[in-house]
Amino acid sequence: MNAPTDLSMKNDDVLRVELEVFRREHRDLDEAIRALSTSGTADQITLQRLKKKKLRLKDLIARIEDRLLPDIIA
Repeated sequence: MNAPTDLSMKNDDVLRVELEVFRREHRDLDEAIRALSTSGTADQITLQRLKKKKLRLKDLIARIEDRLLPDIIA
């Protein structure tokens, strides 16, 4: 997730690829959080960091989706 956050400088093809990568990373984090939570061996700081990273990815995914699929006023 070291990509620049300035979406205006990227073309749609690059954004689509990044979107898939970020979605996959978001799913992986979700699975990791679930696994750590159910195992009972994870410390709360690690879980908190993973959850924050997951939220940042969610926000970035939403911004990319908004850029690729603009609202259409009907």
